[in-house]
Amino acid sequence: MVEASRDAEQSTRPGHRWGMVIDLEHCTGCGYCTNACQATNNLPDDIHWNVITTEQTRNEREYYLPRPCLHCDNPPCTDVCPVGATYKRDDGLVVMDYDKCIGCRYCQVACPYGARSFNWKTPEPGSYSPDWGDPEVEQRQRGVVEKCSFCIQRIDAGLEAGLTPGEDPEATPACCNACPASARFFGDLNDPRSRVSLLLQDRPYLLLRDDLGTASRVYYLLPEGGI
Repeated sequence: MVEASRDAEQSTRPGHRWGMVIDLEHCTGCGYCTNACQATNNLPDDIHWNVITTEQTRNEREYYLPRPCLHCDNPPCTDVCPVGATYKRDDGLVVMDYDKCIGCRYCQVACPYGARSFNWKTPEPGSYSPDWGDPEVEQRQRGVVEKCSFCIQRIDAGLEAGLTPGEDPEATPACCNACPASARFFGDLNDPRSRVSLLLQDRPYLLLRDDLGTASRVYYLLPEGGI
């Protein structure tokens, strides 16, 4: 399921390159990240952008594995979309244009992480967002595929206001803000002084299915004793 990596990759690309770090040693599986995602991104109860599974180490020690969209540098989902409804921005975020989506679900099949969901019915307000949550988040309709955006609306608005994603809560993904165990971090991988860059320098980490060459940008810090 997972392949381990030891060294933080170096990027020479200009501009921002957003990434997330999740500390598997500290994640308690409480679900606060999922609840915050549901509320902030107007998700109905039957669709989840952030899923938490229970895994076991080689020593049969349980740990929790949160899985948002991994915003891959080489995303297979964008390659198969016939209408360009999913694409990668200059800052590396893999995003959706719901007005273009034709519901073919090719992207959903191509994603090796199961990070995309299809709207089989007209979405209704979920229990965590009875008033449709954040008005800046586009409403998805029946017949389209949707996924985690790293709370793109917060990142873009924060940058415009002069804030720093990963440091200022208003510009940071809701899941990171909500984590009571301080197990989720966000920031600019191109900034060697960012929290995410420093964490990847200090701790061994893994990338999910690194063998596929997707170059995902959600990094998992290994729990004590490894996995």
